[in-house]
Amino acid sequence: MQLTLEFGGGLELLCDSVKIHNVNVEQENGAEKLVMKDLLGWVRTNLIKERPEMFMKGDTVRPGVLVLVNDCDWELSGQLNTTLEEKDVVVFISTLHGG
Repeated sequence: MQLTLEFGGGLELLCDSVKIHNVNVEQENGAEKLVMKDLLGWVRTNLIKERPEMFMKGDTVRPGVLVLVNDCDWELSGQLNTTLEEKDVVVFISTLHGG
């Protein structure tokens, strides 16, 4: 499944300072749909190059990381159970940064 993943607010530093990733994520075990929980595991394994604890806590994102799916807050669409579709855009923004 083709997705665009964007990292901001400092999270891009965990991905070799690359903000936008066009990725192809395969559904595991022949699953019919890809959900955010699966995507987060894929991101941790394939994109995060250092300090994964700054991005994830357990099997979800850390508190302070805003997640948008097609510009909609994932809290409105089911969080970990949000179903993703081809060409969706998922944005991760850290709201915790110095100032």
